[in-house]
Amino acid sequence: MKYIAPLAALSLASAAILAVAAPEGREGHEGRGHGFERLKQADTNGDGMISREEAKALPRILEHFAEIDADGNGQITAEELRAFHAKRMEKVRAERWKKLDTNGDGRVSLEEARANAPRLAERFSQIDTNGDGFITPDELKAAHAKHARK
Repeated sequence: MKYIAPLAALSLASAAILAVAAPEGREGHEGRGHGFERLKQADTNGDGMISREEAKALPRILEHFAEIDADGNGQITAEELRAFHAKRMEKVRAERWKKLDTNGDGRVSLEEARANAPRLAERFSQIDTNGDGFITPDELKAAHAKHARK
């Protein structure tokens, strides 16, 4: 019983990484449950952590094992997996922002949104909460958080 919480957290973080790292079009709901089961099966000694040997059953995790294993002890914990996932997601967000903010001024105009993200342009006025004609990273983050709560 004492391993359920760490294993659950590790599996959720792993499923998220698998969804993020999945090839285009393969990030679906079935991947989340499947990732949990694969993680449980991979943790053959039931210690709630994934060793390099156990990670051989999880190719995407094995591929990034050294980067995920932040303390270098040869075991991936739920905390390390969450930190790795957060770092990857921040990188993805930064890359997406760079594609939107084509002039590099730190904000996205309606013209930039129309040219690079038509769906964003459709909701531009809702996201531009201060009405200055630009979307900032904070406004976009708030819009994503608001949408996630629905």
